[in-house]
Amino acid sequence: MYVTLPSEFTTEPSVAPLDCATPKTTQTHLKPGTYLYFEGDEVEWLYQVTHGVLRLTRLLADGRRQVIAFGYPGDIVGFPAKDLHHTDCEALTDVRLQPFRRAHLESGDGDPALHCALLQAALREISAMQDHFMMLGRKSATEKLASFLCVLSDRVGDDHGAFRQISLPMSRSDIADFLGLTTETVSRTFTQLRKSQIIAIDNIHTIIIQRPKALLGLTEGARD
Repeated sequence: MYVTLPSEFTTEPSVAPLDCATPKTTQTHLKPGTYLYFEGDEVEWLYQVTHGVLRLTRLLADGRRQVIAFGYPGDIVGFPAKDLHHTDCEALTDVRLQPFRRAHLESGDGDPALHCALLQAALREISAMQDHFMMLGRKSATEKLASFLCVLSDRVGDDHGAFRQISLPMSRSDIADFLGLTTETVSRTFTQLRKSQIIAIDNIHTIIIQRPKALLGLTEGARD
């Protein structure tokens, strides 16, 4: 999951499981803290997340970390860069994954429908990545965090009466490294949103969106 450009809140899933005729291999299960692959590993499989959340990261030469994306149900991870994985991939929660051989992406000889589905998924990732880059370069800290929460609400939010609840399995430092901010700025922005009564913080891993339209307005620079 990248932070794209949310336009409205919806309860519809944004990414559907791949539905292809090819017999599926046994799903892969990961426990929290387990790595699916490391940067530089050769790519043999692609994986669609069916349950749980993954974190994709890279380390700079000086040891600084960048969180590239989070893998949520429906997302496909593991697309190759010159035949290799270009990130580390770690489970943040209990995770289930549906593996697909890399060959299905590169050739439609075995299953043209699966080849097309994987290719379309790769194109969606490129488009979402471009939106994410624009967000990183142009938005303020408040706009970035509001966009992050809106996208999560779209993807995995649960309705609780007039409010919407989202779970954050990642840490504040994970969010900071994903949005190009400091951990202190992320924590301060959460506090500002809470004081404005746009969100409530039930616990460090649970956010309740009290005023979704106000939060959506912040993604475009509106001031409450």
